[in-house]
Amino acid sequence: MIYWDHAASTPPYDEVIQTMGEVMKQHYGNPSSIHRMGEDAAKLIRRSREVCAQALSVKPDEIIFTSGATEGNNMAIKGAALQYNSRGRHIITTQIEHPSVYDSCLELEKQGYEVTFLPVDQQGCVNLDELAAAVRKDTILVSIMHVNNETGSVQPLLEVGKLVKERNPRTLIHIDGVQGYGKLPVYLNDWQADLYTLSAHKIRGPKGTGILYKRAGIELYPLLSGGKQEAGLRAGTENIAGYVAMSKAMRMAGEHQQVFATEISSLRDKLIYSITKMPGLELNSYCNGAPHIVNVSFPGMKAEVLLHTLEEYGMLVSTKSACSSKTSEPSRVLLAMGRSHDVASSAIRISMGDLNTNDDIQQLLETLKVAVGRLEPLSRKE
Repeated sequence: MIYWDHAASTPPYDEVIQTMGEVMKQHYGNPSSIHRMGEDAAKLIRRSREVCAQALSVKPDEIIFTSGATEGNNMAIKGAALQYNSRGRHIITTQIEHPSVYDSCLELEKQGYEVTFLPVDQQGCVNLDELAAAVRKDTILVSIMHVNNETGSVQPLLEVGKLVKERNPRTLIHIDGVQGYGKLPVYLNDWQADLYTLSAHKIRGPKGTGILYKRAGIELYPLLSGGKQEAGLRAGTENIAGYVAMSKAMRMAGEHQQVFATEISSLRDKLIYSITKMPGLELNSYCNGAPHIVNVSFPGMKAEVLLHTLEEYGMLVSTKSACSSKTSEPSRVLLAMGRSHDVASSAIRISMGDLNTNDDIQQLLETLKVAVGRLEPLSRKE
């Protein structure tokens, strides 16, 4: 089997697995306890926070540990909306955000907030003029992802940050950075980001751990009550082993980013070029996108059928976001990009990792040809 679903989850580094096991075995004390084992555990958390902060070039007290990006996105969006509702009740996001952002905004709409869902162009990028027109005096938050998890489209965050802050300096900017960190450079200061979320299992770290960067001076309304952990924003006993393992994964992914981008981009370009030569397939990703994600449709054939056919030949791909891949509805992201219902219903996502090779790509391309040839007569009957 060859794994092509790294946008959903990645194999942890061996060093991360070893570190997590050692911490679980040796440092099981509660960080809130005042005895020696509690203090040793608290020191590990402080050190992990420093490592994560260094990876993002921010301050340690600006790092909040979470259970992952879904929690971080909810904390950022709902926490900001509840904290700053005296400034206004208007939020801006895009039509192609991850469900944890998109659905959080829908929930806030039910609570009386007004949400502007910006459209995107055929390449999945926001129009800066439309963003400028949407920012108002009562806009309290703009939430926009770095890299789209289905197509790999990259948003112009430098221009977004400059535009939003010029229009309204009090408007907060939240960036879902899950698919960008470790693949592309991250410039939180240049982007003028106030909030930024990551998930460890997307960068070869453990599941169940993530971070929220919260710029100094920003306040969020806590969504959990019961303790003062994580600066009072996230009550509950800390996941020490997860935090230490995430900090190691962040450091390693950051150090490998440039090599990753160079090597995986060449694989992506080969994949994209070859797919454009295959009759029956329609490409939904572009060479100027993130290096690790390629989205392709087989109009006339359900995505799940193509996925399971490829799996029969040992190729593991996915459909849509992992959080919504078990639903049979067409991709909301592709519909927003102007794709037809047929194209949006037949898309698969191929997402690469640093363990994939040129030989893997060649096997995938050969398998795609066989699968498409086998299914093509059926697609005409749909």
